[in-house]
Amino acid sequence: MDYLLKGIMDHTGGEVVSKDIGLSPQGLVLDPALGPKGPYITIEGKDLHLFPGFMDVHVHLREPGFSYKETIASGTRAAARGGFGYVCAMPNVRPVPDSLENLKLQLSLIEKSAKIPVLPFGAITMGQEGAVLSDMADMAEHVAGFSDDGRGIQNEFVMRKAMNMAKKLDKIIAAHCEDESMLDGGYIHQGDYARKHGHAGISSESEWRQLDRDLALAEQTGCKYHVCHVSAKESVSLIRRAKARGVDVSCETAPHYLLLDDSQLIEGGRFKMNPPLRGREDREALLEGLMDGTIDMIATDHAPHSAEEKSRGLALSLFGVVGLETAFIALYTGLVRPGLMSLRTLVDLMSHQPKQRFGIPPQADCTLFDLGARSTVDPGMFLSKGRSTPFEGRVVYGRCLYSSSGAKTTWMDQAYFNQEGLA
Repeated sequence: MDYLLKGIMDHTGGEVVSKDIGLSPQGLVLDPALGPKGPYITIEGKDLHLFPGFMDVHVHLREPGFSYKETIASGTRAAARGGFGYVCAMPNVRPVPDSLENLKLQLSLIEKSAKIPVLPFGAITMGQEGAVLSDMADMAEHVAGFSDDGRGIQNEFVMRKAMNMAKKLDKIIAAHCEDESMLDGGYIHQGDYARKHGHAGISSESEWRQLDRDLALAEQTGCKYHVCHVSAKESVSLIRRAKARGVDVSCETAPHYLLLDDSQLIEGGRFKMNPPLRGREDREALLEGLMDGTIDMIATDHAPHSAEEKSRGLALSLFGVVGLETAFIALYTGLVRPGLMSLRTLVDLMSHQPKQRFGIPPQADCTLFDLGARSTVDPGMFLSKGRSTPFEGRVVYGRCLYSSSGAKTTWMDQAYFNQEGLA
C-alpha cells in the first residue's frame, strides 16, 4: 500500500516548506506530481515532519565479540527506528580493529547484517592498549577515523605519534579523554550526590586535563582532532579557546549530559556511564557550548550491556547506556519544546554537522516524525538488545514513523500506518 502525505513540513532542503509527498513501503519517496502507484491512503500531515537522516558518530555495536550485548543487526535496526541514516561504530569489539585483517572481519559483518550504512573506527593502538600504534595506514580508506574509545591514550609520545600519522593520512583522531591517574576508583561524578551517598567520585579534571594536553598536540601536529562525549564545563572552555586559536578540533556531547545532571541520580545502573553525569553548571555550560558553536554535534554513545551487567547498582554495574531510540525525541522534548533550542539547530547538530565533519557526502536518507505523538519511554519496547536508559519512564514527544537510506526502507512504523481512520 502507498500513502499520500499531505501538508507535511519538509526540513530536507535549505528552507522548511509544506508539501505533499508520496510514501511507498518499498522505500521510495515518490514524486506526488506523478501520483502514488496503485491504491493509496491519504494522511493529513498535522505534526508530521520530514528530516534528513540523522548521523551518530559514536555507537557501540558490540559485534564481533560481544553479540550477547548487541549485534550489528539489532543496533542498526534501533538506529533506523531512531531516525538515523548513518552511524559510526566504535572499536570496542573482539578482535580489535587494529589491523586490516581484523577490520575486515567487522566490515564483513556490517555488509551482511547492517540495516543502515555503518562506518567503523579503527583503533589508535594495538589492542587499544595505548602503547603501539595500530596499522593505521592499512585501514585508513575503510574507517571514519581512529579512536581508542573507552580508554584515553595515557602516553603523550604515543598520542603525538598517532596524530602525526593521522595528519599524514588525512583522518580524524577521535579521543576519549581520561587521565587514569586521577580516577581513584571513581564511578560517578565527584559531586554532591557522591559525597552525600558515600560513592567514589570521578573528577572533571580527569577529563579536561588530558583534553588540554591533546589540544596542544593537535595544534602542534595540525591533525583533525575530535573530542568524544564532552561532559565538563572546563572542557567546553578549553575547546572554545582552541577553536579561537584555529585548532582543527570538533567535539560531541550526548543527550544525557544535556538533559540530566548528578542531582537526578538514583541508585541504579541505568544512570552509570563514562564520563558520568556531572553537575548543573556543567550541563548549563554544555548547552551554552551548543548554542555558540563550540560543540559541533550530538552523539548518543549508545553502549548496550546485558540486563545482568546493568543490575549491580551504581558501584558495580558496567559503564554505558543506550540512546539510539530516544536521542531525538528526548532532545526535542527537553530542549526544543521549552524553547531552549530551535528545531533547525537540533537537526543541524544531529545530521548536517556530523556528516560535514566526518566527510560523509549528502545522503539520500530521510526520516519522518510525528512530533505531536506523546509517549512514555519503555525500554521493553526497544529494538536494541540494550535496555538501560536514564530516560526510562520519561514522557516524551515525537514518534519515528519512517526512515530510509537511498531507495531502501529501513524503518516503517506498521502500527501507525495500519491503524484505522487514516484515510
